[in-house]
Amino acid sequence: QVQLVESGGGLVQTGGSLRLSCAASAASGRIFSVNVMGWYRQAPGKQRELVAIRHSTNARLTEYGDFVKGRFTISRDNVKNTVDLQMNDLKPEDTGVYYCHWRSPYGQTEYWGQGTQVTVSS
Repeated sequence: QVQLVESGGGLVQTGGSLRLSCAASAASGRIFSVNVMGWYRQAPGKQRELVAIRHSTNARLTEYGDFVKGRFTISRDNVKNTVDLQMNDLKPEDTGVYYCHWRSPYGQTEYWGQGTQVTVSS
């Protein structure tokens, strides 16, 4: 069982920046080192969508949602089991609940954080 705790959401004006952080932990004290962590978001009335994900051992295995367009950057610290999302040039359409996600390499196991609200005012 992996627990994910997010932080960093909030209210920001259009064009502003926010940094989201997510820390993974396990009751057993061990997290499988090969994994994929990242962020998804869900706006009111819409389906949850990919924001950014990154593989733990191969940074080239990084994927961003089409809407990101160079505005967001995902980073990981595999020693601390954390994943951050730096979001710049935020737009009102970026408003939503942002969820941290962890999964095993082939998706056999996955976990979700409780979500953190991001609100971008116009």
